[in-house]
Amino acid sequence: MTLNEKKFIETALLSDLRIDGRGPFDYRNVAIKFGREDGSSEVQLGQTHVMGFVTSQLVQPYRDRPNEGTLSIYTEFSTMADPSFEIGRPGVFAVELGRIVDRGLRESRAVDTESLCVVAGKWVWSIRIDLHILDNGGNLVDAANIAALVALLTFRRPECTLGGDNDQEVIIHSPEVREPLPLIVHHFPVAITFAFIGSESTVVIDPSNFEEAVMGGKLTATLNTNGDVCAIQKAGGDGVVQSVIMQCLRIASVKAADITNKIKKAVESYNTERALRKIKRHPDPVVDVSKGAGMGVRSLSIEMEKTRLEIEDRKVNRSDDREIETHSSKKTGSSRDPYSKGINGDELKASLASRAAATSVEKMDVLPSVKTQFTMIDKTPTEMDSTPSLQQTIEAGEQTIKVKTLMDAVKPKHRRKKKTYPNHDLS
Repeated sequence: MTLNEKKFIETALLSDLRIDGRGPFDYRNVAIKFGREDGSSEVQLGQTHVMGFVTSQLVQPYRDRPNEGTLSIYTEFSTMADPSFEIGRPGVFAVELGRIVDRGLRESRAVDTESLCVVAGKWVWSIRIDLHILDNGGNLVDAANIAALVALLTFRRPECTLGGDNDQEVIIHSPEVREPLPLIVHHFPVAITFAFIGSESTVVIDPSNFEEAVMGGKLTATLNTNGDVCAIQKAGGDGVVQSVIMQCLRIASVKAADITNKIKKAVESYNTERALRKIKRHPDPVVDVSKGAGMGVRSLSIEMEKTRLEIEDRKVNRSDDREIETHSSKKTGSSRDPYSKGINGDELKASLASRAAATSVEKMDVLPSVKTQFTMIDKTPTEMDSTPSLQQTIEAGEQTIKVKTLMDAVKPKHRRKKKTYPNHDLS
């Protein structure tokens, strides 16, 4: 950066103006995204872009803390983010970034490490946070801290139980067998960075990469929503008076509360979306409403009544057919007497005709009643008054059938020729 650019930035700050249009205590917009897997996050703070990944594995605990798991943070800088970053080994700024984030999360006891213990003194869970710097637009500490915190909140470790002969064998269950368990996070430590620029040490919050190039020193304070100072670090050669530090802490407390609310909303939406992905949804039954869209309530009720009557009609026909078959089999069996001496042909024809008529009468007793019910439902009340009643229709049908039956039974007898016998003189 040239001297003219540095002077322009310092002169603009004297008028409470910054080169990106913000005020001295305006924070850039924070955008939080999540990956497909649990424990992955992506945070964008202005032009700064950081990704965080959380993984876990079973390891042996430290001797001085046999009942606690471990939490470690690793940073990775690429030349794509900033040409000044070295390839292969972490530079001074990379080491400093990892220590600031580690101090704010691990030393503040934000993560419950005792819940990571599986077998005291033998097996504990080791949580590893990998931070990848994709683009350096200034204030990497704040962006990396948010990415690490969000990744921890969305991470879920596999559930494990003890088995074997002595209950000392650790069995790790897959996510398909048992639901993974989230980490226990007591509070949300958020890092807020201030920069001191110029001879008068003008204070600005969330410095950009251009402002970091001209600043004389910076202060990073890590606070939670309760106002507790989890960590604080002053880097740079310029001294800062106590009143300025207290002012920075008050501003940082307000900004930390705002960022915490954004983190909670983002994590809550992620958990809701994750729960919906696990629900197995079945397609709803297709209902054809086009047919009943133009029908009234009365028409719909009539259609439903017709369907119900059709089902009942089928049941009645089946039961009546069975009774008719049983009845006819009994009559046929009784008429065929193997021990009878002789059978009159005329009487046999008359009995068969009467039995056929009786069968037709029984079927008519069932079918006309159902048809009459359908006719009465389809007609309007005025038409129903003009039509004959159900009982009258049935009685008229029965009388007609009975007359036909008697005529059929009598006709064969009239057709028989009378036998004439010659007059014999019996004397």
